[in-house]
Amino acid sequence: MLHCDLDHITVTAPDLVSGASYVKALLGVAPQPGGEHVRMGTHNMFVRLGPALFLEIIAVNSDVARPERPRWFDLDTLTPDSKPRLSNWVARTTDIHTALSQTQEDLGSIEPMSRGSNHWLITIPQDGSLPLDGIAPALIEWHTVAHPAAGMLDMGVSLLELELLHPDAARISQLMQDLNMQGDIKVKSLSAGQPPQLIAHIMTPLGLRVLS
Repeated sequence: MLHCDLDHITVTAPDLVSGASYVKALLGVAPQPGGEHVRMGTHNMFVRLGPALFLEIIAVNSDVARPERPRWFDLDTLTPDSKPRLSNWVARTTDIHTALSQTQEDLGSIEPMSRGSNHWLITIPQDGSLPLDGIAPALIEWHTVAHPAAGMLDMGVSLLELELLHPDAARISQLMQDLNMQGDIKVKSLSAGQPPQLIAHIMTPLGLRVLS
C-alpha cells in the first residue's frame, strides 16, 4: 500500500513580518526567506526541521494583485489583527492521485503549483478552506531533484511530534490509516464542542518548545 510522509507544518499569518517574529520568538531562530506563489498571491519563509521536513510561514502578498480564486490555507479569512498560528500540515507522497483515492475524506482537488524553480502537485479545496479545520493534511507530490528542506539552513531545530486534536478522533485515525501515514504523529480526542487543534513539539537551541 502506498504510504505518505509528514512533509511540513504551516504557520499562517496576516503578513510575513508578524509570522516570522512569532516563530523567531518561540523557536529562537530566524526563518529564512522563501519566495512567491504567483497563482495564489502569497509568499513564504522557512525553518528547516529535518532533511525532508520543514516549517513554513505563509501569508498574503499584499504587493501583488488578488488572485481570481480563493487563496489556499484559508488565508482570505485573516484580518490585519489575526494572530499567527499553526493552522495546518502537509503530507508527502510519490503518487498523489493514488494517495487521494485511498481516502473518502474530501481533501480538495489536485493542482499544479510552483515557487521559483520548485514545482509540485498539491490538493487544494476550491473554496480555499482547510479540510477538517486543518487537522486533515494537504497532500503534496514534489517534482524536484531534491526535497526543498535539503537546501535550507540547518539551525538545530527538529520536530519531535505533531499532535492532531479533534472531537472525532476515530475519523482522524481512519484518515491516517487510509493514507498509511508515516512520521511522529499522534491523534488525540477532544470533548464535543472543543475546536480542533494542531500542536507541534519542537526541539530548538533553546530547548523544547510547543507551537500551536
